[in-house]
Amino acid sequence: MSIHDELQNFWETYAAAYRVGDATACAAMFALDGELYSPYAPPACGRAAIEALHRIWTEGAGTDKRLTVLKAGSSGDLAWCLAAYSEGQATGDGTSLDVFERRADGKWLIRMCSLNSNDPHTED
Repeated sequence: MSIHDELQNFWETYAAAYRVGDATACAAMFALDGELYSPYAPPACGRAAIEALHRIWTEGAGTDKRLTVLKAGSSGDLAWCLAAYSEGQATGDGTSLDVFERRADGKWLIRMCSLNSNDPHTED
């Protein structure tokens, strides 16, 4: 299976957990010392902080979270991808640039994630 397909499967699993409000499952897809940078919240560093942030984001669930890998590559036990995300009207659309590390069992974990919104921001 290509790295593009592996990471698309990864994101489909993540999106399914997100849609049902499973913040623990979402956070478990990050390395223990993973990092998440987002225009929607302060940085979250470490799995516990990432889970806490996902609890807020997935509260009430019912979102239509979707992720589509646009580009991907890998070298050894590291991989990267650029994915488009969409969550519907509540949050909107954007891209996610991610670095992954492969665990000893062959599964991928997110080492670093940077969300970048495509939505226009208005200043009051």
